Amino acid sequence: MDAILLQILNGLDKGSAYALIALGLTLIFGTLGVVNFAHGALFMIGAFCSVTVQRILTISFETVDETQKDFLGNPLKVKTPYVESWFGPETGAAIIDWSVPIAILFAIPVMLAVGYIMERGLIKHFYKRPHADQILVTFGLAIVLQEVVKYFYGANPIPTGAPDVFKGSFDFGVMLGFEANAIIYPYWRLVYFGFAALIIGGVFSFLQFTTFGMVVRAGMADRETVGLLGINIDRRFTIMFGIAAAVAGLAGVMYAPINSPNYHMGMDFLVLSFVVVVVGGMGSLPGAVLAGFLLGILESFASMNEVKSLIPGIDQIIIYLVAILILLTRPRGLMGRKGVMEE
Repeated sequence: MDAILLQILNGLDKGSAYALIALGLTLIFGTLGVVNFAHGALFMIGAFCSVTVQRILTISFETVDETQKDFLGNPLKVKTPYVESWFGPETGAAIIDWSVPIAILFAIPVMLAVGYIMERGLIKHFYKRPHADQILVTFGLAIVLQEVVKYFYGANPIPTGAPDVFKGSFDFGVMLGFEANAIIYPYWRLVYFGFAALIIGGVFSFLQFTTFGMVVRAGMADRETVGLLGINIDRRFTIMFGIAAAVAGLAGVMYAPINSPNYHMGMDFLVLSFVVVVVGGMGSLPGAVLAGFLLGILESFASMNEVKSLIPGIDQIIIYLVAILILLTRPRGLMGRKGVMEE
């Protein structure tokens, strides 16, 4: 039982990332009808927002500390971050320690701007083009963004630490009545799951309970009719593209301490996220979230040594096997709508 609970927790962790990326993908497809293969790059850019904020906060200047000597008796040069000199050693160190959460404030306007520029500068020219053209151009854009990040940040993963208060693990076993250390789970992964739930809930609430969201949902169902009512639905869809980019970026920001950012991490998640979207049902927001968590949990169970010893390599293909089975029995996915991508 303890092993099962641990794998469920691992699955919720992976599923949170899948669900957030798939949610953004579905928002873009549901509103604009665009298959965006550059969406994984937005996740990567979000992760590097964390790296950028961390580097900015740790910019330092050198001072000579007369109280410290090297082996020759010369005073040592000490690097002091500017934030520590401005706010004091304790407050400055706390700001640096919380660089990842602070990066959320930096990432939101950055990702909204990136999404707006991407949609206005490129995507809008492919609205009425075949999906194959959309895939090719957005995939090419993803490669360009990937290489730009590689040029500025290098090819190696960049460790990005979580705040000290969230380092370490939580003992679920004791809380549930198991032996101590039976179910140990990192604090930051729990934070990530809670953050993902908050973002997902926020997006659904925005679409369900605001006038803007209601108009967007109406436009997703019948774009022409909404346009005939005198509503500029195109502008609202552009804003939704920016929101989708922000969702992917925030997912990347908070994932940085879990998986050190690297230039190809967007591609690593992209294919899996598209599988999640297809399994959940093209254009279905609840389906994307449901499939994200479902496939994350299944992948976690497939990675157990007991399972891999019976079926070697199953952890690498389980998601695709499940996708095949679901699409054979439910061609539109778990919660897909009739007519989406069926013309």
